[in-house]
Amino acid sequence: MASSVKKISGYYFITDSALSRAGNISDVKNAVSAGAGVVQYRNKAGSTLEMYREALILRKACRNTVFLVNDRLDIALSVNADGVHIGQDDLPFQKAREMLGKSRIIGVTAHNLKEALKAQRLGADYIGFSPVFSTTTKKDAGKPAGTKLLAEIKSIVSIPVVAIGGITLSNAPDVIVAGADSLCAISAVICSRDVRAQIKKFQALFEL
Repeated sequence: MASSVKKISGYYFITDSALSRAGNISDVKNAVSAGAGVVQYRNKAGSTLEMYREALILRKACRNTVFLVNDRLDIALSVNADGVHIGQDDLPFQKAREMLGKSRIIGVTAHNLKEALKAQRLGADYIGFSPVFSTTTKKDAGKPAGTKLLAEIKSIVSIPVVAIGGITLSNAPDVIVAGADSLCAISAVICSRDVRAQIKKFQALFEL
């Protein structure tokens, strides 16, 4: 692991303004209040200025919570985020590390064992394994990989693995049994009437 800033564990919250009932700021405050281990700011539709302004507010709300920005290194640096999360088609890892330095977190999406091993070899701080199950939240997520592959990846890599994609309260226990250090369930949380209460339910699963 290249960075030792903060531990990646527990519930991993990702913003989604298209699904949110109350907006990203309210959702993030609820996520922090519920004890989410990580907050990732993802905004594919907003302008750079809108993202910067919103990220500034979210950064302040996440003083004691890991705060990451999806894709946008410029936004992450401008608000002093803890790091970024990048996908397979984003800026190359080596360039991202060069820009962010060794002290910030860089998470990398991996859809299979080969990508997971490469991410670890390059120095990623954690892997975002996706999608575990079928999901409609991210249109280009790909085919579900299942908990068997998740367990296989966990048995080989030494960095934390965050599971995402189609996760609900009913299948989350299987994800945790497979070894996930953290998990994200976007629709199951953001579409609910009580974001804080839903996250607390997921957090409780890690304490069993």
